[in-house]
Amino acid sequence: MKITRHSILMGWVGAVALTAALAACSTQVAERKPRQALFIGVDVSGSFQQSGYFDDAMTFLSYYIYGHLNELGGLAPPRELFVGSIGGEDSAEPKAFHPIHDFTGKSIPEIEEQLRSWFVPMDSFTDFNPFFQQVARIAKERHLTLSPITVMLVSDGVPDAPMRAGETGSLYEKIDLAPLEYLSRNLTIRLAYASPKVGENWRKEIPRQRVRLWAVEGEVMKGWSQQVAPEVVDPAGQERLWKWVRDNVDYRVRSISR
Repeated sequence: MKITRHSILMGWVGAVALTAALAACSTQVAERKPRQALFIGVDVSGSFQQSGYFDDAMTFLSYYIYGHLNELGGLAPPRELFVGSIGGEDSAEPKAFHPIHDFTGKSIPEIEEQLRSWFVPMDSFTDFNPFFQQVARIAKERHLTLSPITVMLVSDGVPDAPMRAGETGSLYEKIDLAPLEYLSRNLTIRLAYASPKVGENWRKEIPRQRVRLWAVEGEVMKGWSQQVAPEVVDPAGQERLWKWVRDNVDYRVRSISR
């Protein structure tokens, strides 16, 4: 077969067209990637306040929420966002979860002001189970079970729930992740501000099968503020901070870590 300049040109055009089509398909697939549902639990117990991390956690959380909502530094924008408290005078009492609409369009200082007004530390129980049950209920009611789900716990991670008569064993063993186990194909719990020992207790003593866990110690979490450049006014320009969040808090857990 005789190869002409025209046939070479047409072949080149066809290759370019195929490459463009494949790139478009890749873009469409990326766009169709489901966005995560983000649930944040704030520990309002006296023990978390006494740990010395509560104030730092409220400020960090305001940056964290703002960064995700505005897709800064590669942070994934949530499909839905709910923020509620962990603990209270009555451990079994349902708590209000503030939806994404309460944070959209707000600045970092405005978000922090809201968080501090809603979540006031008190001498109360730290029972994680009612919080997990509410997460499961909301996810089902809002049809979020097909989305990746992240449950972010801002807490010292120390359970303090009333023991029933005759109950024995570690309080960590009483933390029930069953409502979350089959809630989504991709569900990750992130525990921020726990001590190394508490993080280890979460990994080893809490029964779980599919739920992924990532714990960031309190001493590590304190390092976020050192990444904030005071001369940079626009939060979008805080590149070091958002990279730190991606690498340390939003680290992708590929399998169960024990």
